[in-house]
Amino acid sequence: MKSFLTFLLAMGIIATLGDAYCWRKIHKPGEAQNGCMVNGKLYPFGHIERTEDCYRCDCKKDQMECCALFHTPVAYDEKKCKVVFNKERCDYDVVQKDDPSKACLVYARVG
Repeated sequence: MKSFLTFLLAMGIIATLGDAYCWRKIHKPGEAQNGCMVNGKLYPFGHIERTEDCYRCDCKKDQMECCALFHTPVAYDEKKCKVVFNKERCDYDVVQKDDPSKACLVYARVG
């Protein structure tokens, strides 16, 4: 029973750490006439399911709010493995340095 409770506690901590990284930009009056600018690209007002940089955003005249669609690996074998961003999946792959076709085990990620 103790092991099960420890497992539940660990899962609760991991779920808390797994929240996506979010940011907000407040627009100056008149700044967002035709939409919101993110890294040089203009997005229309409304909900943006996925930007080119892998964020989910809401574009409004007064502000833009975005959250990352990816979680950064923080616990893995750094001697044998490397982190590579996969823009198609909007996530990080952790692969072996010697053979990038083989995945590595990731113990924790943060958003």
